[in-house]
Amino acid sequence: MRKALYFKFILAYLIFAFFGIFMVATFGSTMVRNQVVQHEADSLYKEASRIATTYASDLYTNRAALDTVMQQLDFLDDYLSAEIWIINPSGLIVLDSTEPIEVANPPVVEGFDSTLFAGKYYSTGDFFHFFEEDYLSVYAPITDGYKVQGYVFIHKPMSELHKFIESITNISYILLGIILLLSLIILIFFNEVVYKPLRKITTATEQYAEGNLHYQFSVDSNDEMGYLAATLTYMASELSKVEDTQKKLVANVSHDFRSPLTSIKGYSEAMLDGTIPPEMHEKYLAILVNESERLIKLTNNLLTLNNLNTEGLMLDFTVFDINDVIRKTAATFEGSCREKKITLNLILTGETLYVKADMGKIQQVLYNLLDNAIKFSNRDSEIRISTTEKHRKVFVSVKDFGIGIPKESIGQVFDRFYKSDSSRGKDKKGTGLGLSIAREIIRAHNENINVTSTEGEGTEFTFSLPVEDDDNVEVEAESEE
Repeated sequence: MRKALYFKFILAYLIFAFFGIFMVATFGSTMVRNQVVQHEADSLYKEASRIATTYASDLYTNRAALDTVMQQLDFLDDYLSAEIWIINPSGLIVLDSTEPIEVANPPVVEGFDSTLFAGKYYSTGDFFHFFEEDYLSVYAPITDGYKVQGYVFIHKPMSELHKFIESITNISYILLGIILLLSLIILIFFNEVVYKPLRKITTATEQYAEGNLHYQFSVDSNDEMGYLAATLTYMASELSKVEDTQKKLVANVSHDFRSPLTSIKGYSEAMLDGTIPPEMHEKYLAILVNESERLIKLTNNLLTLNNLNTEGLMLDFTVFDINDVIRKTAATFEGSCREKKITLNLILTGETLYVKADMGKIQQVLYNLLDNAIKFSNRDSEIRISTTEKHRKVFVSVKDFGIGIPKESIGQVFDRFYKSDSSRGKDKKGTGLGLSIAREIIRAHNENINVTSTEGEGTEFTFSLPVEDDDNVEVEAESEE
């Protein structure tokens, strides 16, 4: 079944070879014979017509002697390799180029009927049973005063024509053999260039369909087949990454849900069975509330990511002052910063700096970045939030001076649920989704977010937004009024 295409081409080649030989052996041979006979008849007819209007006509009008005409016909006999006759309408042979005619007993063609030649100038056969083999017989009438005096016949053995016909037919067979050989070469070329790569691609697709996305294959070709193989390999690689990401996602979600659920279940059972005395219930109920909030936060973040990844995400674009949004967002972290004695240093360009974006989503990005910066900052340290305008873009930076990110982990910080080994001890309540959400929001705005970090010195996140002219801001403000 898998080799059906290959066998189809082999079968097509064999059918082509069979019909090619059949056509040459039947129709080809017949067509060659007819063409050779027609060509030879035309050539002999020209000679017969010339003889009929010259030598034969002179013989019948007594302008030339019989011997003179005989000499001319002997010469033409040798030149044409054919037998030339002059014959009366009654079938009496007056002159034969091959042998002298006995005047007393001239040969006669029995049953000769000139009407059988009406509408044609040649025939093939034994000429009224006169010859023992087939001849090509061409004739031209000898006329005098609109009256037929006799006929000039030129007879040529068909055996000589058959030799020529066979030679042309043999050439046809040779050409057919060459064509079949070339077709075989094309078939071999097809097998190497098309069929084998197609088999590799088919095998690969079967492996991928069975779930073996790590199956490797290669097609050494620079044409569409090679491009198809490369595309298929790339697709499998991407699907493999998606599959690995899904597995990792399920594992991480399971882990992050299991820990608070285990705590909630354990402490609840302990309070119910009396293991935890009533006077300590308030303490452990606070723990249960904290774990519940952690589950709610994780669930909300997952829903946010799902919405951000949904095709056709609608953003509510408005023109707003990014500096004002930064100030308000920073104000919400005053309590957290006070606990760790962290200073928030705002270095903003101008009093106002307008951008066009979804204010709610950008505020969420700032919240996630600030929350992340505070979480991994050391006590008695500083966090700098700055805005810079350059090339019609506003660049917002959130820089901390905390533990930093290991060099090998920088490329993974935006992955879902990712937590570097150095951060696990500090990130007790984190879900590993904040930075992923920030990246998806910025990407939805067709902008970029980047990270630079040095382990032990701190981390800086920078994202861009399109700047809005003050004139446009004034126009929009007037229209709102």
